[in-house]
Amino acid sequence: MKRCVAIILAVALIASSGTGLAGELQPYEERAEPPALDLPDLGGRQYNLDSYRGQVVLVNFWASWCTPCLMEMPSMQRLATALKDRPFRLLAVNVKESRSKAWKFMKLLKVTFTTLLDSEGETAEAWDVQIYPTSYLIDADGRMRYVAYGPVEWDSDAVIQRIEALMPAGKAVRQVGLD
Repeated sequence: MKRCVAIILAVALIASSGTGLAGELQPYEERAEPPALDLPDLGGRQYNLDSYRGQVVLVNFWASWCTPCLMEMPSMQRLATALKDRPFRLLAVNVKESRSKAWKFMKLLKVTFTTLLDSEGETAEAWDVQIYPTSYLIDADGRMRYVAYGPVEWDSDAVIQRIEALMPAGKAVRQVGLD
């Protein structure tokens, strides 16, 4: 537990230092369909990427030992909250760790987005994940459009604009102030 607290404090210190996050969304030139993704969440419910056609999906591969992964999670939570009523889903895939370890870190970081378990690392291998975190933005047609190697400030205006541009026509306009 002391190690977890130390990691969280390190993340908070780095995040508050004003240095920002280094990763950047890069166009995924092939615009290919992604490999299969069919994994359980922390509660055992099965998720399949194909069921999200018509929505933009952020697929993020992470591990608890990866400090940059933990650094970007608060911005991912803010993004998920900002786009909660939009055709957007965030799937954070924990790689090669136990359900209890992944759950503990999600709870410590106070994030509520969907966390999937790739216990054996087979999905990460199929997606050719070699750097943590690695994230992919999948468009509404199910094509890989952007990739990011390293942490990203997911709730920045530039990133949100790219995500909105991938949304189905007529659903990309941000609805501000509507209750």
